[in-house]
Amino acid sequence: MRPRLFAAALLMTLSAAAPAPAQEPDWSAASKETLAHLQAMIRLNTVNPPGNELQVARHLDSALKAAGIETHLFEPAPGRGALVARLRGTGSKRPVLIMGHMDVVGVERDKWSVDPFAAEIRDGYLYGRGAIDDKGMLAANLETMLLLKRNVIDKGGTLSRDVIFVANSDEEQSGEWGMGWLIKNHPELIRAEIALNEGGRTRIVGGKRLYVAVQNTEKVPHTVTVTARGPGGHASIPLAGNAISRLGRALARIGDYKEPVQVNPTTREFFSQLGRVWPNRQERTAMADVASTDTRRIQRGARVLAGIPVFDAVLRNGISPTIVQGGIRTNVIPTEASAKLNIRTLPGQSIDSVVRRLQRVVNDTMVTITVTDRGEDSPASDFHSPMFAAIRESVQALDATMTVVPYLSTGATDSARLRAWGMQAFGLLPFPMNQDDEDRMHGNDERIPLASLDFGTRMIYGAILRVAR
Repeated sequence: MRPRLFAAALLMTLSAAAPAPAQEPDWSAASKETLAHLQAMIRLNTVNPPGNELQVARHLDSALKAAGIETHLFEPAPGRGALVARLRGTGSKRPVLIMGHMDVVGVERDKWSVDPFAAEIRDGYLYGRGAIDDKGMLAANLETMLLLKRNVIDKGGTLSRDVIFVANSDEEQSGEWGMGWLIKNHPELIRAEIALNEGGRTRIVGGKRLYVAVQNTEKVPHTVTVTARGPGGHASIPLAGNAISRLGRALARIGDYKEPVQVNPTTREFFSQLGRVWPNRQERTAMADVASTDTRRIQRGARVLAGIPVFDAVLRNGISPTIVQGGIRTNVIPTEASAKLNIRTLPGQSIDSVVRRLQRVVNDTMVTITVTDRGEDSPASDFHSPMFAAIRESVQALDATMTVVPYLSTGATDSARLRAWGMQAFGLLPFPMNQDDEDRMHGNDERIPLASLDFGTRMIYGAILRVAR
């Protein structure tokens, strides 16, 4: 064959073998579709307990099946739902999993300015329970699957990885009917190399999109019971050893106490990167101090950051009294009173050591402190992984001014189960929000900015496309 003809034939062969490039989605249509699915899911009340997530699972199943995507719908318990869907890749790389939970926390209806299950749009926001946690993520993940099918697979393109979509139940309670159930009963459907879940932050600071915090590890939740004992009797005769008063003194001492500062690789990188862009000069300096290896600088920086609860919480084990119990009648002094503490330990920290320190702080032989519900630690995911790189590239394609940092979350997520199972799991809250909007999660008037819903959907799609091509 002549050289020119050979070159032309070779070029034609390579062109035929190369996967078709992904076409850019119609983002106007995608934004409307994402919003419609999120509104539909908010209007399906899945407050847990009891959950009733099966109705949302059926909605997602219908949308995915209509696009020609393989699905598996389960009912782990009456009314509970679990949905697994899959886009097939070439298998040259191990699968990537995108996930979200369908259940939501309860509401105080009288404290909402709108019906929490009406999915009302007002002044550029979509209001509703689950708009942020976690139906917004589910809607963005669903749209990512639909867009990958339409703009890659249906156009003749290929993916190097299977993309697995999971919608599970019971995350807001034990997780036993959610990810725990799937791992136990259908591990073959969800096993993957990497996973993308909730758990991070995309933060607006000073009116500017500033950073994306990608959760690669999280605190471990425990329940600890403080029990005070004392003499009982008729309330008409005050007793010095009153158990309720003793409990009050113990809680006051615990409230004044703070666990020591601990910096791990994730928080060091978090503050090192964030300190380069943070707008407040004093806090920026404090972040650099905390990210150093100098003990005195770390303590100095931690004292400044202690004034910002969300930063203070990632630097030490957290202790929050949440429930107080005691007494049977107003005219009876009880012999026992107790309080529940929610304690979140940093990865690798011992809850038993925390309890011993608290016992010394309280310093009362009539007060006992015991662990009544022990959480399980899990290894951190590698923030140098392909998934982290794909998230960074996706974010910078949308807004080159944003910084992407690893993040230790104070809240617990299903990612801990996956990490313990051997998976690299990362968490996002991909929707840019300021602190006020973020604080509405689990609170009143939960809402998501419409522009942020669009941004977050583009971020997830871009990240999954990059890591799966």
